[in-house]
Amino acid sequence: MATAPSYQDPGPALEEVKAIPGPLVLEFGASWCPHCSAAQPLMAANLAGRPRVRLIRVEDGRGRPLGRSFQVKLWPTFIFLNEGQEVARLVRPATAQEIGRALDRIDLETF
Repeated sequence: MATAPSYQDPGPALEEVKAIPGPLVLEFGASWCPHCSAAQPLMAANLAGRPRVRLIRVEDGRGRPLGRSFQVKLWPTFIFLNEGQEVARLVRPATAQEIGRALDRIDLETF
């Protein structure tokens, strides 16, 4: 799993995101957000056995173009993409199981 260790500011452009092959998770949030901090261990636990899935953390906020492209309203918002297409979305996930189900939808080689 290739992950961004901290939130990227600015994040990639929408065109760059859509061009990334394979499974990808975009995490929109902020380093000071307690909801984001609470969700990160849940995501990390699920990504541990999924080396193909790439995670990109994007610093979000008012007027940030990538977050607005995905209509992000609350943090964290996880966008699950496969071959540049959105397959699933989770906003403030509460359990590792819901993250696992969303990852199953993009990490098709786990089946």
